[in-house]
Amino acid sequence: MDYSPLHIASLNSGSNGNCYYIGNAEEAVLIDAGISCRETEKRMLRMNLSIDKVKAVFVSHEHTDHIRGLQVLAKKYRIPVYITPGTYQNSKLAIPEELLLHFNGCQQITIGKLQVHTFPKIHDAADPHSFMVCQGELKIGIFTDLGDVCENLSHYFSQCHAAFLETNYDTDMLSNGSYPYYLKRRISGGKGHLSNLQALELFKTRRSSRLSHLLLAHLSRDNNHPDVVEKLFQTDAGLTKIVVASRNEESAVYTINGNFSEVSPAAAGTFPVAAQDLQVPCF
Repeated sequence: MDYSPLHIASLNSGSNGNCYYIGNAEEAVLIDAGISCRETEKRMLRMNLSIDKVKAVFVSHEHTDHIRGLQVLAKKYRIPVYITPGTYQNSKLAIPEELLLHFNGCQQITIGKLQVHTFPKIHDAADPHSFMVCQGELKIGIFTDLGDVCENLSHYFSQCHAAFLETNYDTDMLSNGSYPYYLKRRISGGKGHLSNLQALELFKTRRSSRLSHLLLAHLSRDNNHPDVVEKLFQTDAGLTKIVVASRNEESAVYTINGNFSEVSPAAAGTFPVAAQDLQVPCF
């Protein structure tokens, strides 16, 4: 089996900007570009990551916190942008035609040694998608901005060696907080964001015995707290490394190498059906 290592990192995660890095020694992709080009450059430099290795940006949806820096970044570094027609139409971006590449629904797109799997998700956007980035047997999931846990999400999450998973809000903090009712309904109404408890249930019931790293992503500034969500997940983490992705700074760079010995033995044998045997619909 090919377990050549992949390197993953969060450049930023939250409503003020989202950008996630997945790459090997030769090439990398970014999922979303929601912080400025200048800030992306500064953070990648501090992380000792070369922007020249970024061969594509994949866009999950058109909300500003996922595309804010995309236009400048793509033009400056001549980086191809993979985006659905519906997302592009609603984004108001102006990407040069030669850099604009469309995808739709469930696809597998090859970027060097990387294979990027795309699939629809539930969110209040024009045509929202999530991604799983693979190299050989290694699989990295990028799952944020999720209104609910759908069959697609459960299927792909169950295969991952590492994942970025949204834990946007604490239910009590949102319910008792100062947000107006319409905004509370937008967040928790099934097309907004995933709560800590929804994400935890997915983690407890669908994680693979191979999941070595879980990065908790897209935390609300007002309705969540890193200490709250980290404590919640640590209870059931076993030997899976739990990391809270910051909304203010870049994470460390984590190396994912398929070392199953680092994963909790309690998670082994969870799934009676092999992931590749499941039939996954596209909504």
